[in-house]
Amino acid sequence: MGLIDIASSKSVWRGMEYYKQNRVLSYTVNEDGTCEGVVAGSGDGDYHVHVDMEHPRKSTCDCPLANGKKIICKHIVAVSLCLDESEADRFKNEKTIYASEEDERRAKKYDKYMSFAKTMSSRELREAYVELMLELDEYRLSKDKPNNFATL
Repeated sequence: MGLIDIASSKSVWRGMEYYKQNRVLSYTVNEDGTCEGVVAGSGDGDYHVHVDMEHPRKSTCDCPLANGKKIICKHIVAVSLCLDESEADRFKNEKTIYASEEDERRAKKYDKYMSFAKTMSSRELREAYVELMLELDEYRLSKDKPNNFATL
């Protein structure tokens, strides 16, 4: 399992952006195969990265997100892509396949719901729409409120 596989998709996508934007200022491959790099952060600071492609969880970065934690951040991903550009292509291909499968599932659901909607009268459709909008509003409100189970 590679470094890209254990990073969050957000870190991978942001790391790819950093890689494409040439934010990796420098990197050096060590004799043991690990790598030291410097990445320009989104603010004023630069972050120091240690990448271990053989043991990805040993990779480190001194950014606020990953410092002292076993997190694969966007800075680590950016440096790793400098070491192995084929990883970027592999990730893009996997995401494209996933997206097309997701599109296919969505199209099937759309057809199913459309078939059902065609059996409804205009009045039933309007009532169903209003009911769905009310439920959506309640759902959104419940997500904005803190969980009060502790007070019960």
